Amino acid sequence: MKNYKNTLLEMRTFLLLWITQAFSGLGSSMTSYALVVWSYSQEGSALKTALLMVCSYAPYVIFSIFAGALSDRWDKKKTMLVCDTIAAATTVVTLILLQKGQLQIWHLYLLNVVIGLMNTVQQPASEVAVTRVLPEKHYQKVGGLRYFSNALNSILTPIIATAVLGLAGMNVVFAFDLFTFTVAFLVLAFAIRIPKGGEKVQKQESLRTSAKQGIVYLKKERGILDLIFFLAAINLVASVYDAAFPAMLLSREGGSEKVLGMVNAVIGISTLAGSILASLMKTPKSRVRVICNCLLFSMSFENFMLALGRTPPVWCIGGFLGWIAIPLMNTNLDAIMRLKVPEEMQGRVYSVRNSFQFFTIPVGYFLGGLLVDKVFEPLMAACSSDSILIRLFGQGKGSGAAFLFFVIAFAGIAVCLYFRHDKHIWELEK
Repeated sequence: MKNYKNTLLEMRTFLLLWITQAFSGLGSSMTSYALVVWSYSQEGSALKTALLMVCSYAPYVIFSIFAGALSDRWDKKKTMLVCDTIAAATTVVTLILLQKGQLQIWHLYLLNVVIGLMNTVQQPASEVAVTRVLPEKHYQKVGGLRYFSNALNSILTPIIATAVLGLAGMNVVFAFDLFTFTVAFLVLAFAIRIPKGGEKVQKQESLRTSAKQGIVYLKKERGILDLIFFLAAINLVASVYDAAFPAMLLSREGGSEKVLGMVNAVIGISTLAGSILASLMKTPKSRVRVICNCLLFSMSFENFMLALGRTPPVWCIGGFLGWIAIPLMNTNLDAIMRLKVPEEMQGRVYSVRNSFQFFTIPVGYFLGGLLVDKVFEPLMAACSSDSILIRLFGQGKGSGAAFLFFVIAFAGIAVCLYFRHDKHIWELEK
């Protein structure tokens, strides 16, 4: 009991920051979920809906390298407060347009670009802030706890958002988002102290030199660089999945908004269970082996079950198996990064990582939407009723997305097997 009390005392600043930011994240997730449903109901296009995420991730990827250099120069707390405030302002603008009946999807594209820019600067500042307020011995717990909150949000978001949308409409979803932002903003502003670091030293360097150092560091640390490329390839497959996921579950026979919410909730429960396991497990002998095995397990089940399943229970089982191991993977990935990268370099290195690891996400979203609308759905529509593809994936709208899941299942497994034999990644074990 005494050990638990000491742990809570050592982690109290992080826990306060984590809880309030997670609460704010719930509001943001509800808004994003509601806008995806609104967009698909307005347009009926997987591509146009996927472009919402393309607009969020594109600036994040393009400007991350320089944003990290700026983040290392700026006060972490002020950076987080300013970025969160501007992101909240986009919610206000969306709410006003919605109330006036003038909201169009291109408005959301522009506003998502602004949100993406704010995330570009805020994310590395937040990562360094966590490192500064947390003792090194608790790094293993952090990954699990952060995924615990993400999982809880994944469970609550579709349930609460679907209920609120049905009972009270979009306006209440936006109002809740702004309320959660206010709580997190006030706690961060007045109740949390983030220690100063090397900001003054970084200000003496040119922005170009500071940004370049992150790239130079990763060139020397080939194991970390190859691990980032591994995750970039996984993100490409995963974002194709994300683009096709709502299109299939909203339009396929047996699918609906309720089914989409149910499967998302099960994924959240799976992630929650995985995050609890990750928090309780001892440090593994081989973090790299855990990362490789978790991703291979995930890619080997979910996509096949989504592709070949015809009922919500099968889709739910696929979602559960696909996400149960992801928190454990991310916990060990997070620990490797924090232990291997010096604290004074983390902002720059994390930002370069963001550009390299996440540049495939907007590509994947665009590619996924394009493949669903222009390739797989037309292909399935042209098949005769006795075709083997129809027997495997069904017919009607949504069957093309199911066929795409079948294809990306093999792509994900191939990526895992290829990088599993990368000798530079295994050198991180030394």
